[in-house]
Amino acid sequence: MSKFTQFSINIRGRLMTITRPWVMGILNVTPDSFYAGSRSFDDDAIARRAKQLLDEGADIIDIGGYSSRPGADDISPDEEFSRLKRGIIAVRKISQNAIISIDTFRADVARRAILDEGADIINDISGGTLDPGMHQAVADMHVPYVLMHMRGTPSTMQQHCRYEHGVTADVIAEMGQKIDHLRQLGLCDIIIDPGFGFAKTIEQNYELMSNLEEFLLLDLPLLVGISRKSMIYRLTGSTPADSLNGTTVLNTAALLHGAGILRVHDVAQAVEAVKIVGAITGEYRY
Repeated sequence: MSKFTQFSINIRGRLMTITRPWVMGILNVTPDSFYAGSRSFDDDAIARRAKQLLDEGADIIDIGGYSSRPGADDISPDEEFSRLKRGIIAVRKISQNAIISIDTFRADVARRAILDEGADIINDISGGTLDPGMHQAVADMHVPYVLMHMRGTPSTMQQHCRYEHGVTADVIAEMGQKIDHLRQLGLCDIIIDPGFGFAKTIEQNYELMSNLEEFLLLDLPLLVGISRKSMIYRLTGSTPADSLNGTTVLNTAALLHGAGILRVHDVAQAVEAVKIVGAITGEYRY
């Protein structure tokens, strides 16, 4: 049964207490993300997508400008920032108070998005591995940081799926070392993400899901991002486009195992899952 516990994060001086699981809506300002339905590349499409996410109840908008799909084109930091800026502007036109997360592994891009454009959170798929300056950057800016587990790069990560003590134990240990480093740098607001699909086999992904409660031992907010990923459609023999039902099943399982944030393409369905799980467990009201 659900192990959800309230947590607080500091968003630009506002200490926000999270009394129920949050939903993070994905806004990809890219032409090549793995799920075509999440791509928004011209300004009108970006604005429509941002409005849809907020109207459906997203608590956070996670803007990505660099596709982490294996085989995706590499782009320069300036191009990535330009895409992110377009997304930030679109969201701010709809809501000045919306909480904006920036999906980037580059420290310089993170600094520009936070300091120049007013974004609120940094979501780093590499957990600081791809840019050694990222941890210092987020510590300097005192912004909430999503620390995700990954090995290698998006192109090589599936070559790094060997876990000596089991995937759950090793992922927790590797994340624990990074958490300690971030704490030493003075960062307070850390959100952890086990990194489903990143340097994990399908079987390891489901093992992580079954053991998700063990991550609560780190005493940090737990983000789960499994939306339309290959762990669903390869198991069911479908496609990303046909994986909404599987996504909802896994989101429900994640909530029942203590997830505090769901990162999703389909906000309305995730909000429904949060409401229903809350009604079942009685731990929170939406």
